[in-house]
Amino acid sequence: MLTALGLNKILAYSVGPSGYAVIGQFQNFVSMLTTFASGAINTGVTKYTAEYSDDDARQRMVWRTAGSIATWCTALSSLVIMIFHRQLALLLLHDARFGGVFIWLGVTLVLLALNSLLLAILNGKKEIKRYVTVTITGSLVGLLVTGGLAMLGGLYGALVALAINQSIVVIVTLCLCYRAPWFRLKDLWGAIDPQIARNLGKYTLMALTSAAVVPVSQILIRNYLADRFGWEAAGHWQAVSKISELYLMLLVSTLSLYYLPRLAEIRSAQELKGEIRSTYRIVLPAALLGAGTIYFLRDFITLTLFAPSFLPMRELFLWQVLGDVMKIGSWILAYVMIGQSLTRSYIITEVAFSAGLVLLVWMATKLYGLSGAPMAYAICYGLYWVTMAGIIGNHLKRMDALERMPLGTR
Repeated sequence: MLTALGLNKILAYSVGPSGYAVIGQFQNFVSMLTTFASGAINTGVTKYTAEYSDDDARQRMVWRTAGSIATWCTALSSLVIMIFHRQLALLLLHDARFGGVFIWLGVTLVLLALNSLLLAILNGKKEIKRYVTVTITGSLVGLLVTGGLAMLGGLYGALVALAINQSIVVIVTLCLCYRAPWFRLKDLWGAIDPQIARNLGKYTLMALTSAAVVPVSQILIRNYLADRFGWEAAGHWQAVSKISELYLMLLVSTLSLYYLPRLAEIRSAQELKGEIRSTYRIVLPAALLGAGTIYFLRDFITLTLFAPSFLPMRELFLWQVLGDVMKIGSWILAYVMIGQSLTRSYIITEVAFSAGLVLLVWMATKLYGLSGAPMAYAICYGLYWVTMAGIIGNHLKRMDALERMPLGTR
């Protein structure tokens, strides 16, 4: 968080609100591409690594299958990016001169995908020390590389840095993994096991859905705000969204590192209910405290993390932090869909609510101007929370009914 805050300050002064919006566009694309390039299987790798914790051979089969799928997907993605680099720059960043940034991304994509796979394995193995060390190292590398290139090369330099950061971090990840007694490099490549590939495929569908609809919805919203209010206003919206991302990082990391692998292990309705309740008792008050603090210190935060040119975004904070609380409340339940492999429900809700957010932003900004964008965000996640409560409630009832059935009839 500290390195992200420092980097935020450098970018705010180096590129300004309009450049900040362009960086948001590129980050959404990289997020989407990373999922596609890895074969969209890393969540599945975490789940099955945790689930097969007492079966070393099965774990290694999962890693080999995942590594092989990721290699082929990465090769194809890199080729497409490098061929269409100018078109991508024009479509996403509205300037063909940024085409070289996509060349950098295509060249280093294989290393980025490898780093993501190794992190998924560390998460599933519950190697929290190593995982945290890699995360901290990645943050420091991001600060040094992105901050340095942004100051030297402005917006172009910042974009190149964002393209190559994780590719540099993979060296640290590999070194830490090599020290683990269970790690063998040869286990990241080999024959694809059809059954494991099918199991991972459930998570591929979920991850591909998130990778496609969430960043695309953000890109559409940012383009719409830029067309209606200008790129500077879009940068203000991007900045307030970035603040949410930064302070919620701790809570989201906790959900990914502890909660998701834990959900993958649970087989009884009562145990699942207990895990959800205990997570709510810790995470939701923390989200409320963080949201309240951010709102009351909004002017100080804007000037400290950004620059005076970002001050107009102070009007966006109230609805944004309300939306953050709704988001965390709903995600505690949404993670159950991933951990319990509720693939169809996950895909339908992800598509519906991502499209709904775009529509709500369009409607709310027509009525309330730029302030309508965070208003739409809060309303959308409030509705999402209610929907999640219904879906997970039904899932728990089904689990309860199944547990009460005689063994021979299940």
